[in-house]
Amino acid sequence: MSRNVDCRGLSCPEPVILTRKALAANDLPVVVVVDAGASRDNVTRMAQKAGYRVAVRQNGPEFILTIDK
Repeated sequence: MSRNVDCRGLSCPEPVILTRKALAANDLPVVVVVDAGASRDNVTRMAQKAGYRVAVRQNGPEFILTIDK
């Protein structure tokens, strides 16, 4: 079962904080939706530093990040 985190419209560091909380629940994969390049980059960097794999795909103006071990 995956956990979805909708971070559209939120500015950093909120997407990073919400993603970190979702990862702490250990309910993988975590799917994060953001609508800003900076949020995409910051969430990706945080997850990779914590040892997760991050797959990013763009869907129009949104970025969908799938985070897994």
